[in-house]
Amino acid sequence: MRLGHYSLVKGHVEGNETEEETALREIKEETNLDAKLDTSFRQVITYSPKVGVIKDVVFFVGEIVSLDVKAQEEEVNQILFLEFEDAINTLTYESDKEILRLARRHLK
Repeated sequence: MRLGHYSLVKGHVEGNETEEETALREIKEETNLDAKLDTSFRQVITYSPKVGVIKDVVFFVGEIVSLDVKAQEEEVNQILFLEFEDAINTLTYESDKEILRLARRHLK
C-alpha cells in the first residue's frame, strides 16, 4: 500500500522475460515470496493510466512455496494475507476484485 491503495502484485516485463517469469520475479521482488504458478488460470486487465498509454496486466494464481515475507520498501508498505471476503473488501480497485473472484471460481 505504498501509494495509498491495496492491490494485487503486478509489475513490468523486463527484457525477454515470459509472462510467467515476470510474475515470479515481481512476487519475489515485492514480497520476498517464492511461488509456483498455475498458468491454467490466466486473466488480463487492460487499462489506461494516462492519456495515450494502454497497459495490459496478466494475472495467474499460484501457491506460496516459501514463507519468508519481506515487503519491498520502495513500493510496498504492507503485505496482507486475508480470507476471501476480507480481501474483496480491502482491495481498492474493482478490476482486482474481479480477478480475485475469477481466481476463487477457478480454484473451486
